[in-house]
Amino acid sequence: MDFEAIRPHRVVVLALDGVYPFELGIPNRVFGTADGRYEVLTCSVDGRPVRSSSDFDISVAHDGGILESADTVVIPPCDVLSILNDGLPQEIADALARIRPGARLVSICTGAIVVAAAGLLNDRPATTHWNFSDRFQSAFPQVRVDPNVLYVDDDDILTSAGASAGVDLCLHLIRRDHGSEVANMVARRCVVPPWREGGQAQFIEQPMPPLASPGTASARQWALANLHEPLTMADLAGHARMSGRTFARRFRDEVGMSPGRWLIQQRVFRARELLETTELPVDRIAAEVGFATGTSLRQHLHEAIGVAPLAYRRTFRAVTPAES
Repeated sequence: MDFEAIRPHRVVVLALDGVYPFELGIPNRVFGTADGRYEVLTCSVDGRPVRSSSDFDISVAHDGGILESADTVVIPPCDVLSILNDGLPQEIADALARIRPGARLVSICTGAIVVAAAGLLNDRPATTHWNFSDRFQSAFPQVRVDPNVLYVDDDDILTSAGASAGVDLCLHLIRRDHGSEVANMVARRCVVPPWREGGQAQFIEQPMPPLASPGTASARQWALANLHEPLTMADLAGHARMSGRTFARRFRDEVGMSPGRWLIQQRVFRARELLETTELPVDRIAAEVGFATGTSLRQHLHEAIGVAPLAYRRTFRAVTPAES
């Protein structure tokens, strides 16, 4: 039997000097939870241990040769100040050159600086941690930097902001590869939110609500259980027993967006699940998730991900069900 024909999608994580241990472990934690659909391997340029950003070194099982067999390569954040000041070391450039055509290249946080320094982001959109975005843009003016999003999917090159955005991006890739059902299963096992749209703003120095004050979590949970209802901000505020103004302020502090925008995102997310996992007509799905009409669902779905409901369903279902 041809092993290459049946082996899982191979994700290779490239650990560079000064690597951040938490982010280094994200791909294995997320992709490795997908019931064998992915094989996650970790390498350094030469197979030797690398210095971490903490007070220990990290040993790896592979050298850069494994990059040649990767379907997806992930570059976690590392010591990028030396790269910004002195340029990309030749041995790293040589390692990246070993990535085969057609493989996906993914960066987490400041790993995008490594990709940009190799010239792979020229004339392409990208993001990185907001604290490095100005310097990133200054050092690489050919890159179209967007510092206000969680991640950017530009087909074969994907970049993300901080650590939690790296988790979001890995889940996004699982959803792109296998659909929402698998991505949601992985998210539940990792105990993380199953979906945050890439265009959502980074959480840039958001003030925390007072510890003694009641939060909005119970209202959000109630809203998720009642998406089919025509919910308003007044409904959510009333459930939280707050005035509308107080609720809106605390909601934005906790979630990073307005209640109205969050509610639309959750309705779109639920609609995507139903499009992938059921044969319900578009108008019925719209009613199930709280959009007044199928036209409203089509508009919001197109604004979120740029496709119509039936086109989205065809992407994630082997056979397109009949629609009324």
